[in-house]
Amino acid sequence: MPILSRDEAVTRAATITVTGYEIDLDLTTGAETFRSRTTVRFSAQPGATTFVEVEPATLGSARLNGTPLPADALVEHRLTLTGLVADNELVVEADMAYSNTGEGLHRFVDPADGNVYLYAHSFLDAARRIFACFDQPDLKAPVRLSVTAPEDWLVAANGMPAGKPSGGRHEFAPTPPMSTYLVSLIAGPYHARTAEHDGIPLAIYCRQSLAEHLDADADELFTVTRQCLDRYHEMFDVRYPYGHYQQAFVPEFNAGAMENPGLVTFRDEFVFRSAVTESERELRAVVVAHEMAHMWFGDLVTMKWWDDLWLNESFADYLGVRVAGDATRFHGTWTTFAMGDKAWGLRADQRPSTHPVAPVEVADTAMALLNFDGISYAKGAAVLKQLVAWVGEKPFLAGLNAHFAAHAYGNATLADLLAALSEASGRDLSGWADVWLRRAQVNTLRAEVECDPDGRYTAVALAQTATPDHPTLRPHRLGVGLYDLTADAAVLRRRIELDLDPATDGGRTPVPELTGAAAPDLLLVNDGDLTYAKIRLDAASAAALPKVLPAIGDPLARAVLWAAVLDTVVDAERPVAELVALVLAALPVETEVIIVEHVLRTTRTLVDRYAVAEARPAALDLLAQACDRMLGAADPGSSGQLAAARGLIGATSDTARLRGWLAGDGVPAGLAIDADLRWLIRYRQAVLGDAGADDIETELAGDRSATGEQWAARCHAARPDPDAKARAWATLIGDTSVSNRLVESAAAGFWQREQLALTESYVQRYFAEMPEMAKVRPGQVAEQVAILAYPTVAAAPRIRELAADLLATADLPAVLRRAVMDCDDDVRRALAAGR
Repeated sequence: MPILSRDEAVTRAATITVTGYEIDLDLTTGAETFRSRTTVRFSAQPGATTFVEVEPATLGSARLNGTPLPADALVEHRLTLTGLVADNELVVEADMAYSNTGEGLHRFVDPADGNVYLYAHSFLDAARRIFACFDQPDLKAPVRLSVTAPEDWLVAANGMPAGKPSGGRHEFAPTPPMSTYLVSLIAGPYHARTAEHDGIPLAIYCRQSLAEHLDADADELFTVTRQCLDRYHEMFDVRYPYGHYQQAFVPEFNAGAMENPGLVTFRDEFVFRSAVTESERELRAVVVAHEMAHMWFGDLVTMKWWDDLWLNESFADYLGVRVAGDATRFHGTWTTFAMGDKAWGLRADQRPSTHPVAPVEVADTAMALLNFDGISYAKGAAVLKQLVAWVGEKPFLAGLNAHFAAHAYGNATLADLLAALSEASGRDLSGWADVWLRRAQVNTLRAEVECDPDGRYTAVALAQTATPDHPTLRPHRLGVGLYDLTADAAVLRRRIELDLDPATDGGRTPVPELTGAAAPDLLLVNDGDLTYAKIRLDAASAAALPKVLPAIGDPLARAVLWAAVLDTVVDAERPVAELVALVLAALPVETEVIIVEHVLRTTRTLVDRYAVAEARPAALDLLAQACDRMLGAADPGSSGQLAAARGLIGATSDTARLRGWLAGDGVPAGLAIDADLRWLIRYRQAVLGDAGADDIETELAGDRSATGEQWAARCHAARPDPDAKARAWATLIGDTSVSNRLVESAAAGFWQREQLALTESYVQRYFAEMPEMAKVRPGQVAEQVAILAYPTVAAAPRIRELAADLLATADLPAVLRRAVMDCDDDVRRALAAGR
């Protein structure tokens, strides 16, 4: 199957200009396929040749300027167009296949009630599975959609409805110019709630089986939507440009959400059917704000090619965190970002597959998919936060508004944005962009201190280092906090803000303001989390950490400290046993639920990957003790109680206690053992061999839902049973009849540290069979399966040898190469930690 290269896209964009699409879909033709009729109008250089993408199950006809195209014009999803004239019309009629992979037009049958739901996901290069198109981001054009559907179905799309539906026929008004990867629709008996704000019609949609849960959260969702719209309208001169603002929560969605203008799609796990923590509600609000930011960054002004992906995702990630924190009740979003998002970016930035935020070239769409990672999202957002701290708020927003004015409904590049920001700020940003956007990897910052016998600083300097392979040192604006431990708290005595400039200080910046000051109990580099870097504590601060950390009042400072500690363990600089001891000492009094959740989740993963077999049970027992302490101190029904309960379930080996909770015995007051918590317990039981196939099927019979089916698939894969492992492996390797989410669930449950002897034979099978898996599954699904099914917890030198052999294969699919390369790096770290 051909992959669109950047060179091909440049040539095609120089050859044609698309003026409009008319897409007519008939969704009444059966369960396997739908009818698609596309009329594309475009101008071209007379006599030129080009191609259009289309992936039909059966091609009915294709006519260019009224002339039928020969059957052999379609080769591997490309329809060749020759003899073009100045103004052209292409009409393609085809039967297209529904998908079960979350790409193209996804078809889902709800196990709860048998209802059928459709949604379109055109992301990257999947639009060709729905309609014939020139599928590249810089060939934007208005889209007019018509849909024939069963009469009792709701149909919504990017465009505004053009009148009321009649006889199952739905017509939509033409959209403003948009890229093909943003075309979307939903169709089915969706449940809808509607509202209006500031002249903008609002709607939210979900499946009927989730209706009561959407209704329960409708006020919160509409409130967050209104607040974010107001904040963006305060920031930007261009008002929201796409008429209505609809948000559809759809099943088996591959991503968190997708910024289709006028119809944003979200994974329907954001419709909460069970108790959730405040951090999960905050995440939903941040995702709403993130996707709304895309209406300007990505939709109104679109990257010219995928090498400028950061113009979409870095800005949306930065603005999503910022606007949700500014405009909604979730004011701790930057704490969450410091705790989790930046860790994602830092890990991605240190892997062998690291790349610049804004790479000079992305050769093709296969490479583009790989850049949807922690670098393009979290690192880019952190870099933008640093930029705002440097140039100032007003110049930053002035530059953005100038950028929108210059490129509205068109495309832009890094150079275009830098020009607007440079003019608005009065600064030449080319040097900043070179080191922060064009170069990969991350710096490490640490304080170097000297004290006199009385405990006063005689010298303090901030040292910046880089890796040998990526030796770039960068300018940083950051804060340094001095924390003193008192009887009641760790008090911030002083915070200074300073600039690090390696061009003048060579990577070692003296801090003369602190000379003569009494050394604090803890010196925190990057207090306030203004910059993007790895942070290392000086020896005295590290020794004081168990006492000082839980006494600090500022949650952002605690998040920066926890993130630094976790990073040292990930890097095998500190032992996992030391981390577990710190968790037991400091986490039970933590009040910020996102810190509790992230620390427990990361520590649990590190115990599985890094702890030697003899030490692992004791480490898990200490984690369970920490969670028990939090449970005892938490308010009934609180987020802290739920986070502690989840952590306890994941760490405990007390099967009698787990069985008791399922039966309602010994459950802490206020803790609801609802559907999702029951499944978490069943999953832990399955891993420990305390839940058999019948137990899982009985649980599923009581929760016949999409989420229930996914949990059941994961639980079956986790059982210490050879037949269960064989069935799960067969599913994830090659069963294309199973949906994307069920395949990923089987992969997620397969490898368990408790079962390494049972699964030993699958280590070699992974490296032998994954290439075939990657050939039969689309890119996003293949990447997820390759990562989830990697034998990381079995860390051994032999795994690294097998990975090296596979990576030496010349024709390895790009998504598999990336997954193996990065997972091998995780194994390398585990071995460095002593496994």
